[in-house]
Amino acid sequence: MTDIQQQALNYQCAEDTFKGRIILVTGAGAGIGRSAALALAAHGATVILLGRTQEKLEAVYDEIKAAGGPEPALAPVNLTVARPEDFQELAGLFDKEFGRLDGILHNASMLGDITPMDRYATGTWDSVMQTNVNSAFYLTQAMLPLLRASNDARLLFTSSSVGRKGRAFWGAYAVSKAATENLAQVLAEELENTSNIHVNTVNPGGTRTDMRAMAYPGEDPLTLKTPADIMAPYLFLLGPDSRDVTGASIDAQPK
Repeated sequence: MTDIQQQALNYQCAEDTFKGRIILVTGAGAGIGRSAALALAAHGATVILLGRTQEKLEAVYDEIKAAGGPEPALAPVNLTVARPEDFQELAGLFDKEFGRLDGILHNASMLGDITPMDRYATGTWDSVMQTNVNSAFYLTQAMLPLLRASNDARLLFTSSSVGRKGRAFWGAYAVSKAATENLAQVLAEELENTSNIHVNTVNPGGTRTDMRAMAYPGEDPLTLKTPADIMAPYLFLLGPDSRDVTGASIDAQPK
């Protein structure tokens, strides 16, 4: 286990670590995105909740406010159909409201089908790649000026074990996560000496989420960690204590 991996897993986040920081979380309405948004807000962050379903975002908003966190912002966006110009428009709104971003957690993903390649539906393939890769690129590109306006910004992408080594039947999801790893690596090298933006990836591992249940319908969810259980590496990689870390790929649950 690397020193960075160990540091991320054992990270203890101080109460006000994210005070004054503005963090955008995609897929914030449920699962890991929801837990990340709640954890970030609990440590002082102003969180922008981006997701497809308005009602879910509003529920997370209410949870944050009830817990005494800074008032979040809502950004209802369907990443599967969003166009590059939609993200540019969103960046303009964030610029007017906040003037900068201190971090983005790219958490939203689409599983697609678990099926052989020769049976993979082309429409599903396109939707998975659009959601997991294209939208992540379009969103990042649109938000880079806002990240550059920060003194200490973070880009954190969500990977998967099947993105590091392809696995039979995982189709577009595995391919999209391999592309995500590469996208993060390219950005990390490009931004390392030209900005204050640090770029990393995190593989959450098997976690008690709806997506995991879809992928492994026969699995007992009680054998899995909850999203809240794996927040330490997320807080580490999104916060100021990872100022010397870029280009890393961390496992939230190493074997």
